[in-house]
Amino acid sequence: MNDAEFAKIAAWIAERGLAGSSEKAMLLGFCERLRGAGVSVARASLFVDTLHPTYEGRLFHWRSGEGVRPPVEYPRTRDADALANWRRSPFYRLIETGGSLLRMPVSETPIEIHPIYKELREAGMTEFVAMICRFAAESVIGEMDCVYSSWSTDRQGGFEDEEIADLERLVPVLALAVKSTSLARIAKTLVETYLGRDAGQRVITGSIERGVADRIEAALWFSDLHDYTRISDIAAPGQIIPFLNDYAEAVISAIHEEGGDVLKLLGDGTLAIFTGEDRKAACRAALAAASRARDSVAMLNRRRSAEELPTTSIYLGLHFGEVFFGNIGSKERLDFTVVGPAVNEASRILSLCRSVDQPLLVSSAFADAIEEKGDLVSVGRYALRGVGRAQDLFTLDPQLEDTATKD
Repeated sequence: MNDAEFAKIAAWIAERGLAGSSEKAMLLGFCERLRGAGVSVARASLFVDTLHPTYEGRLFHWRSGEGVRPPVEYPRTRDADALANWRRSPFYRLIETGGSLLRMPVSETPIEIHPIYKELREAGMTEFVAMICRFAAESVIGEMDCVYSSWSTDRQGGFEDEEIADLERLVPVLALAVKSTSLARIAKTLVETYLGRDAGQRVITGSIERGVADRIEAALWFSDLHDYTRISDIAAPGQIIPFLNDYAEAVISAIHEEGGDVLKLLGDGTLAIFTGEDRKAACRAALAAASRARDSVAMLNRRRSAEELPTTSIYLGLHFGEVFFGNIGSKERLDFTVVGPAVNEASRILSLCRSVDQPLLVSSAFADAIEEKGDLVSVGRYALRGVGRAQDLFTLDPQLEDTATKD
């Protein structure tokens, strides 16, 4: 590859990185340009950390004549077999030795070393090259401090030395562009995971000024777990986090499936909002999420009971009102959440669930927003602590609940 070809490929990578192209598109274009410049690469892969709570990283595969396959997301695992397989990999050897490039002739490498060599041999590859492009210590993403890549050829005799030199010059440029794209995805994942989907999207698009909040109308969801304090006192310490995770998954999934947005997890409690085309749609979505959550918790309880693990149910308060939605806090620590009297009322309604022995209570404002109250029945008029006026509260018709349970 001459200097003009090198400069052309490097400029293309930089342009794609600045444009925020996907890793898949960059790997495809990079490999096509390498082959166009005479580098005999036939297969390639690229692996980068995702800093995702469920997935450890994303792996991209390119094959000559096939293009780039859909990315593979690797789940986080401490499985003994997976760890043993990793320790046999060429990348682990590079980490152990501090190297950045490892050339391995396929025909001379025992396939017992790692399963990849059996696949390479069957595919007609002659040489496999593993590369690591390391980040500086202060630029580490998650647990991963580099971009992993591999390059294979089916050329008789393997790669030429000049081709390896071209890869050593160009792959770091590709790694830099991939890191740029991955950082953008990671930032989006983090803010949506820790702030909520809508709040995260607002933050990532620039809504970060302290004290700036939108006035919106929303259906408010406040829920927590029945008898959580007693369960946490008697359960084994190692059971508490899995217990909370199981029930949080059931509740949050139900909220998301009906278009709601979870804003905060408060121990065993969940604060969420539903917004829609109108107040009726928002409240109907919240009720649908409540039904989903009830079914998910019932299914979860059956599984946990079979495993002789602690079980519970949820208390839920629903309200509708006007709130301020935005950045609140100090200069050093902001929270993107909702505040206002309506939020306080929703919290007080949840607290009453225990007093009136009802798993679900909704406010008059929520019931009025739905318009058709056929599914709701009054449980009486109550004064809410810290709220100036008493109001009627409602719950789902028990007959409808019994029918749904039998179904």
